[in-house]
Amino acid sequence: MTDSLVGASPKRKEDARLVAGRGRYLDDLRLPGLLHLAIVRSPHAHADVTRIDTRAARAVDGVVAVLTRAELPALAGSIPALVPEPKRRAYAHPVLAADRVRHVGEAVAVVVATDAYRAVDGAAAVEVTYAPLAAATSAATAAGGPIVQPGWPDNLFATTESSVGDVGRGFAEAQIVERLRLAYPRVSGTPIEPRGVVAQPEAAGDGVTVWTSTQVPFGVRAAVAGVLAIPEERVRVLAPEIGGGFGVKGHVYPEDVLIPAVARHLRRPVKWVETRTEHLLTAAGDRDQEHDARIGITRDGTITAIETRFTRDHGAFPTLGEAITLNTINHLPGPYRVPTYRATADNVLTHKTFLAAYRGAGRPEAAFVLDRLLDRAARASGLDPVELRRRNLIRPGEMPYASGLSYRDGVPISYDAADYVTAFDRMIERLDYRAWRKEQEARRGTTRPIGIGVSAYVEGTGLGPFEGADVRIDPNGTVFVYLGVSQQGQGHETVFAQLCAERLGVSIDDVVVAGGDTQLVGYGMGTIASRVAAVAGPAVAQAAVEVADKTRRVAAELFECAAEDVVLRGGHAEVRGAPDRRLPFSRLARAALRSRASATAGGAPGLSACAFFYPGSVTWAFGGQAVVVEVDVETGAVTLLRCVAVHDCGRPINPMIVEGQLHGGIAQGIGSALYEELVYDETGQLLTATFMDYCPPRADQIPALDVMSLDYPSTVNPLGIKGVGESGIIAGAAAIGNAVEDALADRGVVVTRVPLTPRRIFELLRG
Repeated sequence: MTDSLVGASPKRKEDARLVAGRGRYLDDLRLPGLLHLAIVRSPHAHADVTRIDTRAARAVDGVVAVLTRAELPALAGSIPALVPEPKRRAYAHPVLAADRVRHVGEAVAVVVATDAYRAVDGAAAVEVTYAPLAAATSAATAAGGPIVQPGWPDNLFATTESSVGDVGRGFAEAQIVERLRLAYPRVSGTPIEPRGVVAQPEAAGDGVTVWTSTQVPFGVRAAVAGVLAIPEERVRVLAPEIGGGFGVKGHVYPEDVLIPAVARHLRRPVKWVETRTEHLLTAAGDRDQEHDARIGITRDGTITAIETRFTRDHGAFPTLGEAITLNTINHLPGPYRVPTYRATADNVLTHKTFLAAYRGAGRPEAAFVLDRLLDRAARASGLDPVELRRRNLIRPGEMPYASGLSYRDGVPISYDAADYVTAFDRMIERLDYRAWRKEQEARRGTTRPIGIGVSAYVEGTGLGPFEGADVRIDPNGTVFVYLGVSQQGQGHETVFAQLCAERLGVSIDDVVVAGGDTQLVGYGMGTIASRVAAVAGPAVAQAAVEVADKTRRVAAELFECAAEDVVLRGGHAEVRGAPDRRLPFSRLARAALRSRASATAGGAPGLSACAFFYPGSVTWAFGGQAVVVEVDVETGAVTLLRCVAVHDCGRPINPMIVEGQLHGGIAQGIGSALYEELVYDETGQLLTATFMDYCPPRADQIPALDVMSLDYPSTVNPLGIKGVGESGIIAGAAAIGNAVEDALADRGVVVTRVPLTPRRIFELLRG
């Protein structure tokens, strides 16, 4: 075994080709006879489709086909939910709309041409006649408004409830009660690479190969096979290089099925790549919650009760069911002792693009509600907001801590052992909290006051049910690791090479990691929910251990020694105490094909093993952010002066990659806090459909980030890993919202929603 690979920070293996421009993304794919597809999308949020005239489009030079549901009736089939809810109301999410559209941007026809420009020209020439209908465009108008799904009596998909203890008694025991109406609006993940699909039908037979920019290749495979009524084994799905996902690509879209269907219909390869406006219009956003929340505390700051009643606007189709709603409910008590708690959520449908998951997936909303309540309670009690939090943090002696809730996998929540108080204190000390309080006093009454905001959270990570890995040593000595998950920038090629190389005694340069192909490993759940390192990692480690054991057995047979006397080092097997007796892995891999020792070890021939890991439930990580902001009361501009973050990722495989994940998440949290919002008008039209109006933060708007990683190993998996992919984004809006109110509290400002744009600051000050 090679020492100190896990826990070290070698340079990322994948970056050399990406930086040099050798990466190959979906739009780089070129196939013989390739056709290009453009989609005719509804301009109405809710309308009947009364006529589609394709004659002018068919006459456009280069147009090969114009197709509607009339030509492709199979596309009436519904896109499967990522999280099925068989006990809830059934709904249909057609691949291609026919007689009615339910959100702006829903597809009603496609145009296929010899190049992308002609396809767009053809789409513009399709004449669709609509009969517009009244639309429900918010959770408020959905109640008693126009019905989104046919056959439903109303627009309520489900009411989700969870509670701990007697909340009525908890509030009766409170001496201070604070209540707020809070909103976290809809936002988009905006990866640098938008979505896209390429499909090539088999030359003979009913199969199809699909390349798609997705986080869930096996989910796409199941959807394509299901809608097109072909065996899953006849559908191969590959995820090439992917320029970011963030959960936006973490489920199946209509286009994932539409393009393979058109390719099979025309018997030619077809490509579709969305524009940025298409992405903002039709890619699933997230958040869109409104809370009526309250907290009760005693005069010494002890929490007695928390309650929230909220809505989640799912848009037209509840693709993730109650999953994100449950994430908010389960994470809202945070890292604090909350003896009584109740949360009730209405999952409503509206005539907007459907919601799914964006990095954080319900947790940023929970943190925003919790921390706004905590700051208001601190102000009402006269306590410092840091001190109030510190008094209520769960202590090390209370670990593992049962919150009284159950996770969405049905398992009672139990926080992993960690020292939240020490971690929180380190963050506050690193911020230099007292010094900033003095600076705040010095600036009070000026046109540029400053405020301090803090937020602490817990995060359930590493969701099951399983992931697998296939490890094999090639006869040339190279080690291949095949995964059921794909990567979108997380560094899989590096971290899994580290795990494997350490157990096999090779260099990480001798390990090739590949995923995102449904033919590599039988099944995979996807790169979502901060789960890959915590679930696929143990599978890689186990498979590598089994291959190492096989390698020792084969070497022992050749050396005529005991297997326990064989040492694996530097890509060779050698006899302990006799380093001159050594054989390279290439020789052993060839010998293993005819080795009796390899055969008796079981599994596939050669030096290979496939393993799957099934976690009992999620791991629980702790983290927090502390920020300082400056508010220009004359312009409304908010400047982030300082940002300190702490996160417990358990045992880090590669600390540099962990830090990078935190940096990326923090930047996106800043975006939600200060700049980003998908804004719709009362008719369901998206008003922020370009980067001129929807504004992710620029590099010069992100300060230097001070990140501290902690190491409290999890006991849920054998590697002690806790997830980190979504952690950085959770506390951003909460901490910055607290800081802005802290800066402007003496002017009577109460922050109840984000983003805190200059316009919103101006309105708050004027109000």
